Amino acid sequence: MTGTGTGFDLAVIGSGSAAFAAAIAATTKGKSVVLVERGTTGGTCVNVGCVPSKALLAAAEARHGAQVADRFPGIAASASPVGFPTLISGKDALVAQLRAEKYTDLAAEYGFEIVHGTATFTGEPGGPVLEVALNGGGTRRIEAAHYVIATGSAPWAPPADGLERAGYLTSTTAMELDRLPESMVVVGGNAAGLEQAQLFARLGTQVTVIEALERLAPFEEPEISAALEAVLADEGIAVHTSAALTGVRRDETGYTLTATTSHGGKDLSLRAEQLLIATGRRPVTAGLNLDAVGVKTGPRGEIVVDEYLRTTAERIWAAGDVTGHPQFVYVAAAHGTLVADNAFDGAQRDLDYAALPRVTFTSPAIASVGMTDAQVAEAGIPCDCRTLPLQFVSRALANRDTRGLVKLVADARTGRLLGAHVFADGAGDIITAATYAITARMTVNQLAHAWAPYLTMAEGLKLAAQSFTSDVAKLSCCAG
Repeated sequence: MTGTGTGFDLAVIGSGSAAFAAAIAATTKGKSVVLVERGTTGGTCVNVGCVPSKALLAAAEARHGAQVADRFPGIAASASPVGFPTLISGKDALVAQLRAEKYTDLAAEYGFEIVHGTATFTGEPGGPVLEVALNGGGTRRIEAAHYVIATGSAPWAPPADGLERAGYLTSTTAMELDRLPESMVVVGGNAAGLEQAQLFARLGTQVTVIEALERLAPFEEPEISAALEAVLADEGIAVHTSAALTGVRRDETGYTLTATTSHGGKDLSLRAEQLLIATGRRPVTAGLNLDAVGVKTGPRGEIVVDEYLRTTAERIWAAGDVTGHPQFVYVAAAHGTLVADNAFDGAQRDLDYAALPRVTFTSPAIASVGMTDAQVAEAGIPCDCRTLPLQFVSRALANRDTRGLVKLVADARTGRLLGAHVFADGAGDIITAATYAITARMTVNQLAHAWAPYLTMAEGLKLAAQSFTSDVAKLSCCAG
């Protein structure tokens, strides 16, 4: 097929990371490509996810740093009130800049088209076709040799009496407020909820977090959950775990919430100016008319794909969050390239998620890769684990901030590193080294004897590995 008229080699629904990766990879192979986007070009990450949230988190951390600077002798601590509208305006400017540089300008550079409208599949004798209701009016018919569904995910809210009627903030809309709220309840104690809770608390909002499961960061190691809860408590954030939201009422001054606790305590009644629901995201597939072309979806709306990201319909692929695979932008980008290779080269390539790292950008940050202690036990593998408090890491001592830990999980039979879990300043950078170690099938003994530059937080990995055989309290300062 050619890119003229209605026919293309590849038509992609969506314009986020998965879509652009597929488009760039296909264009590089000499294929004609069109993207269909019903909203803003760039998808979740650049517009309402990674970029704006991390920009605001960095600003909040800068303000918090000024408030606690007196931990260093001779340094006074002070922080002025936040100019919130100006802060949000600066965030918006950064988003616009990166949207142009990393998305719209790239489309022009690679030479693929972006059509702004809502795409719907139609099943026809010759195969699937896209009917696009253009945003400016009218329709356009698009035929392609291959199609990729890369429509991403959207915030999901749990059922609670009165919630939909009352309305609420999501991790997207919270970053669009034009005034800093005096108080806020955040429902959800996983990555997005934790980041937003600490962000607003550090800017000056009184924040309460409620989490339905028994601990914050429930999919991380319990040692990290406990350390994180202590950090949030020190920063004045109230936390209620094992608490499920049951009712929401709203009046002209704010919200009244009720939550049922599962540990036998009294039900909660909370009052706040704003309510932020951060209980996860679900794939976006509504309105695509997938049944007409034989694309099956799973129980959470995810598109069912095989290991090569083929859907149940010939010539239709899916990539990114919409597949129900791990919801990380780097997974979405890898998916997009994978689809192009498999669709046009017959590569039959798949992805290995065993050493997939994840980061929660709290402060200190949480980063993990590989298996947890519990997962190793569930797999029937004899586990050998060590947890190193940051008080034994010289960089943390120099920073005068020893909040955090490094936990390594190993196979007790072979010493092979199976998991690494970090709660520390710069954890997202530290975990990259652990990712390489797990990918290379290194043992903790090999990690203990690897080079590690002194006075870095990453030295904590080496020290944690050394703790399998040594008392690190008795080592010299450079973990020799």
